[in-house]
Amino acid sequence: MNAMNRFFSLALALLLCLSLTACHGSREQAAFAVPEAFDESRNYEITFWAKNDTNKRQTDIYKGAIEDFQALYPNITVTLRLYTDYGDIYNDVITNIATQTTPNVCITYPDHIATYLTGDNVVVPLDQLFADEAYGLGGSALRFDGPALEEIVPQFLSEGRLEGAYYALPYMRSTEACYVNKTYVEALGYTLPDVLTWDFVWEVSRAAAEQNADGTYALNGQKVMIPFLYKSTDNMMIQMLRQLGAGYASDNGVIQLFNEDTKAILETVAENTAAGAFSTFKISGYPANFLNAGQCVFAVDSTAGSTWMGSGAPLVDIPEEEIVDFETAVLPVPQFDPENPKMISQGPSLCIFNKEDPQEVLASWLFAQYLLTNEVQIAYAQTEGYVPVTLKAQESAEYQDYLSRAGEDGDTYYEVKLQAVQLLLSHQEDTFITPVFNGSASLRDAAGHLIESVTKSVRRKETVDDAYLEALFADTRSLYHLDSLTPSGGKTDLGPLPAASAALLTGLGTVWMLLLLWALFRWKKRRKP
Repeated sequence: MNAMNRFFSLALALLLCLSLTACHGSREQAAFAVPEAFDESRNYEITFWAKNDTNKRQTDIYKGAIEDFQALYPNITVTLRLYTDYGDIYNDVITNIATQTTPNVCITYPDHIATYLTGDNVVVPLDQLFADEAYGLGGSALRFDGPALEEIVPQFLSEGRLEGAYYALPYMRSTEACYVNKTYVEALGYTLPDVLTWDFVWEVSRAAAEQNADGTYALNGQKVMIPFLYKSTDNMMIQMLRQLGAGYASDNGVIQLFNEDTKAILETVAENTAAGAFSTFKISGYPANFLNAGQCVFAVDSTAGSTWMGSGAPLVDIPEEEIVDFETAVLPVPQFDPENPKMISQGPSLCIFNKEDPQEVLASWLFAQYLLTNEVQIAYAQTEGYVPVTLKAQESAEYQDYLSRAGEDGDTYYEVKLQAVQLLLSHQEDTFITPVFNGSASLRDAAGHLIESVTKSVRRKETVDDAYLEALFADTRSLYHLDSLTPSGGKTDLGPLPAASAALLTGLGTVWMLLLLWALFRWKKRRKP
């Protein structure tokens, strides 16, 4: 090989390296290769980050599950770290990604996982683990009776699929419910429908806001009344848009939230806030406290929060003497079309983080699977208004017996809680999930921020008109870093070209220029006599 040929070989090799470097920004997650066998001669220490709502029974279930799992796998030690907020778990994971000290398994949400995926091989793709004959779902080598793939509720399983692969395993599921003071509704002269409509809720709420001459409320005789109180305003906005068939976000991450339907929703919120009919958890406080004190007619919260709702709630945050006796109805969230209800599906999922040792990842996977056994699923579901994520647990004799005993006591079989559970079980086909992508968690926060901002502005006697809403849209885009996307989806600013891409283009240009010069040199050499 002469000197010129060697030069071009080197140039092409350099070009290939530049191509690989430029592709690195895609952050594709490498498929996980399942070990042929779990090495039981070694000891493993894995960490599990979980959330509970200061509910000691949930903590005991986690601890019991860990003890039972470790009895089956003595060479795996699981360390539990508890949080009281999913946001804290998310923030700690983000912080620990940089130092490569993420947990092995954590309770999280798909929106959060989408952000984790921006790192290199941070989260383990689960597809090969699902399908492995020995250690996969329902695998032959498992030391426990875990669910097979087809025994996980399909709608819940699909929530963990991101970018063409599974990155999350559902753990528990809930939806939102409207907890209604039926006694008050009937006292106002109304009859509760089987499915609430937004028009009905707004009308009754305005009627409940009527005051006496002395400033007390006619309905309850108290100085406080918030007829309609919503816990999670991001869910409120998302569900209203979905019910209307309006834009929120596309599956590939196009932001559609800032539209005319959103404006109409915010105008309705403003109108009813001005009438004293509506407020939110962030502004006024926990809906259950107002409902139980006879200061609320419609309280919207998760079905998982059902143990706090009603006169006989086993969990309360207010003094017993403030609780008012009333009949509680548990209904789906208000709908625009009651014949076609749409309710959000929510609840924690399990995520496994990648480690250098595949055996450590396999140990983590075994523990995550154990959390889907009937023993754990049914026990945890009984603590609050959650629903097990497996058909195996839902259809078991033990769980069916649990459902049949509503009202037997005010704790495990608390009637309002069992009504909330049955609500989700009967509407599993009517639930939906929001698109998941890097930034979807911020978009969700932005959706709630719009309602919170309008409600606060009305209470401050500010004017909510088209100019106000346009300014709110612009401020919200900027606040949640959504301003690089237009409502129709085109990126307004792609930013500077990445260094690797710039290097690739430079290298391509250089190589082609050298090729042309070499061709010209050879052509001239052949033409010499």
